[in-house]
Amino acid sequence: MISVGIIGVGRWGPNVLRNFASLEGVRVHAVCDIDSTRLLQIKKRFADLQVTADASDILHDSAIECVVVATPIATHFSLAREAIVRGHHVFVEKPMALSSVECAQLIALAEQERRILFVGHTFKYNAGIRAAKEYIERGELGKIFLIDANRTNLGPVRYDANALWDLAAHDISIFSYWLGTQPHSVSARGGCYLNKGVEDVVYATFEYQNGMLAHVHASWLNPKKVREITVVGEHKMLVWNDMNLSEPIRIYNRGFERDDAYQDTFESFRLSIREGEVIIPTIQLNEPLLTECEHFIHCVRTGTPPLTDGIDGLNVVKVLEAATASMSAQGKAVVIR
Repeated sequence: MISVGIIGVGRWGPNVLRNFASLEGVRVHAVCDIDSTRLLQIKKRFADLQVTADASDILHDSAIECVVVATPIATHFSLAREAIVRGHHVFVEKPMALSSVECAQLIALAEQERRILFVGHTFKYNAGIRAAKEYIERGELGKIFLIDANRTNLGPVRYDANALWDLAAHDISIFSYWLGTQPHSVSARGGCYLNKGVEDVVYATFEYQNGMLAHVHASWLNPKKVREITVVGEHKMLVWNDMNLSEPIRIYNRGFERDDAYQDTFESFRLSIREGEVIIPTIQLNEPLLTECEHFIHCVRTGTPPLTDGIDGLNVVKVLEAATASMSAQGKAVVIR
């Protein structure tokens, strides 16, 4: 029986608790939160749980094998570091930390202590995202020209992170998962309309070494909840729509046909639009967070490196740092280290 302690059961933490509590061979031993009202609510539903307002109660508990950190981003590094030092395997929500330096320190410490360091990039466990990756990797779309992502909603407004770190982090993770590489540079702009110094709306464009572009519009100041990514390929186009539970992916056999036989005096070519069929694959939907929790426990039991390990978390934070620098420089392109 693997014992789990969860630090942070605010907005997202209860979902983490519910999923870990449902796993066979796993026992959630204790949860921590500074909100006493939330702890009372948790205690009513999970009577056998230990609850505390002091994170050190979990970090110093030798009966706990794994610690989940689902707290504000600024606390990720200190809590994860302490958990590893105390001998726990760590599941830390995204983004992994506030800086790539902190991420690198956690990676080195986890390797030194031989502990699993797992980062909660949930969308890599989404059935639709995984299916899209298969289409891209086997060349169904042809050469990828561009990717366009929209992640918007009216709230929830955060004060500890802007829309870039809170929302766009998901899409940055998805891009690297699909493409198997990191962007070379980023240009980003953001607007602070609700809270000074916290960008509620962000537009970021990432450029890759092969010239491919990926764009993200992230906002919690929008009347519609949108979770959609369009992938434009040389042969076909793919649309992933997380809000369409029955048809999360559509493949469009549409594009441009080049007619080299047609040439004028300047030896130009003619392009015509190709209107083909739309394919809607059958995808067995899952609860990504449950799949993620199962994978973490599997890694703890077997020592298998996680799909979303510390290096994965570090790469996302490097991109976020560069995008933040670009926003501070009024959209100037910043090379990603």
